[in-house]
Amino acid sequence: MSHPTIVEKINLHKKQPNLRFRLKKDTETFTDLLFYTLFDIETPVADNLEKLEAQFDNLVNLACWECQKPCKKVWANYVQKLPGILEKLNLDAEATVNCDPASLSIEEVYMAYPGFYAIAIYRLAHELYTIGFPLVPRLMTEYAHRQTGVDINPGAQIGDAFHIDHGTGIVIGETAVIKNHVKIYQGVTLGGLYVAKHLQKTKRHPTIEDNVTIYANATILGGDTVIGANSIIGGNAWLTASVPANSTVYHSPEIKIKTQTDV
Repeated sequence: MSHPTIVEKINLHKKQPNLRFRLKKDTETFTDLLFYTLFDIETPVADNLEKLEAQFDNLVNLACWECQKPCKKVWANYVQKLPGILEKLNLDAEATVNCDPASLSIEEVYMAYPGFYAIAIYRLAHELYTIGFPLVPRLMTEYAHRQTGVDINPGAQIGDAFHIDHGTGIVIGETAVIKNHVKIYQGVTLGGLYVAKHLQKTKRHPTIEDNVTIYANATILGGDTVIGANSIIGGNAWLTASVPANSTVYHSPEIKIKTQTDV
């Protein structure tokens, strides 16, 4: 096969006219600058907001494929929400430093805790998701997922003072609802009972009420599943049905100890 023929055949099968991978890299650059602008004391806010607006305008040009959608107006509305997002994130950081006996300072939480970073990028992406800005919110949370091992869909609804400990392996689905003062440990899944495309517009993921703690590797599935307020879900528990408020749910392992008579 000649070189021109190879080129022709590759171009023939490149079928996605809007698939520009620089959107992914540009979103990551935007996400980094946004995070530093909100938290780093040496990063000038006023100057960076101008840079962020220019970067966002570039994302609009790459991601807003339907001309009738008012993507150009998104930034003006989004930037108004940044102070409120930062206020929520400060509550998340305070919840972590108050919950984790290993934390030495709140500065450590901001700089070293993957759970906090994942929450921060989720909250920044969620506001773009709610107004229907295409693809960029998902690219933002996938960027955080790649760095932290925490997969929070930008469509999830998460209340105040959310604490993620350790973080690795956590999955929070698109229609999950998490209320206030909830604590989640590594390996937790808030997922759907099963996957089918026709369920796209339905609530597929559980609701977690106020003051719930979910320990490592617990799995909670289903859009009708509600974990009542003040409940504790133990490690490795598997739930597909609701539990009332003030419950304690735990997995009882079956342990068999081999003895010499078993040989």
